[in-house]
Amino acid sequence: MTGPAPALAVTPPPIPMSPPPVTPPSPALAAPSKQRARPKLPSPPNFSSERSSRRAFLNSCMLYLCLAPDQFTCNEEKIFWTLVFFKDERAAKWSENLFCQETDTGIFPIQSWVDFKQQFWSQFFPVNVKADAINTLEGSSYYQENRTVDNYLDSFLILASDARYTDPRTLVVKFRHRLKLNVQSQIATMPFGRPADTDLEAWYTAARRIDQARLANEAFQSTLRSTTVTPARLAPTRPTPFLVLRFPPVALSSVPPRPPPPPAPSGGIPMDIDAVQKMRSLPPRGYYRCREANHLVKDCPHRLDVRRLTTEQREELIEDLMALKDAVEEKEVCSAPEGDFA
Repeated sequence: MTGPAPALAVTPPPIPMSPPPVTPPSPALAAPSKQRARPKLPSPPNFSSERSSRRAFLNSCMLYLCLAPDQFTCNEEKIFWTLVFFKDERAAKWSENLFCQETDTGIFPIQSWVDFKQQFWSQFFPVNVKADAINTLEGSSYYQENRTVDNYLDSFLILASDARYTDPRTLVVKFRHRLKLNVQSQIATMPFGRPADTDLEAWYTAARRIDQARLANEAFQSTLRSTTVTPARLAPTRPTPFLVLRFPPVALSSVPPRPPPPPAPSGGIPMDIDAVQKMRSLPPRGYYRCREANHLVKDCPHRLDVRRLTTEQREELIEDLMALKDAVEEKEVCSAPEGDFA
C-alpha cells in the first residue's frame, strides 16, 4: 500500500522590483545659479545744516537703506552709517554729543531708526514747519527771481506741502503770483489752451514749457553770436600828412621886370594950395624932442644931451634942425612985402 503522494511545493510569482526613489541633489552639489547683479548705489552727500539741504539728505539716506537692506544687520549700524556724513560744523557737534553720552552711560542714546529720524527732525528743522512755510509763501520776499521754473517749482511744492495748502485755486494763485511777470503773462494771455485757475498740473506744465522754450532760444542766440563772423578790428592809422612841394629857387635874372606905372595925364593934376600951406605950417619931425605934444622944444621936460646920442640920433637931429631952418626962411620970404621984389 502506498502512502499519500507528497504535496508539491508552490513557489510564489516573482514580485516586480520598483525603481529606487530619486532623491533630489543637495543644494551644495547643485549647479550654482546666476545671481542678479544689483545696481551700484551712490552714497548720500555730506550733510549740511543749511535748511535747503536737510530734507534732501534725509530722503537720500532713507532711499539707500530701503534699496540695500542686507548691508545692515541692526538699527545701530544704520545710525552709525548715517552719522558718518555729519561733517558740517553744527552737525558734527551734534554727532559728537551723542558719542559723549555713550561714553558716559555705556549705551548709545538712540536705539532705533524711528527715534533717530525724530531727533534729526527736532534738531535741524524749524519748530513749527507749517507756520514757517506759510510765512514764506505769504511774505513779499519769495519769488522765482533768476531761478528756472523747475527749481522754483520744486521749492514751491515743498513749501505748499509744509503749509498744508490743499485748495487748488489757492495753490494756483500762490504759484502764479511768485512767477516771473513775463511767464505768468504769457500763460494768462494764451489764446488757446489756457489752463484753468483750478488746474494745478496744467499751470505747472505751461510754465515749464515756456521756460524751456526761453532757455532753448537763449542757447540758439548764443550759438549764433559765437558763429557769426565779425570783421577784424582795424588798427588805427595815422592821417596822411600834407605834401609840401618844394620848387627849386629861381634866378632873379629870369624874373620878368615889373611893368612901369602908367604915365600921368598931360593936363596935370591941380595942386591943393591949402594942403601945402598946412603941411608947411606943421613943425618938422623932431620939433618935439620927446615926440610928445602940448609943449615946445624949449619947454620939453627931457633935456637934450648930445653926448648921449647915437650916431643915427645925431644925424636925425641935424636933419631936423636944417629942415627947421628952411621952414623959417621960407616963412620969412612969404611974409615979405611985394615992393621988395621990384
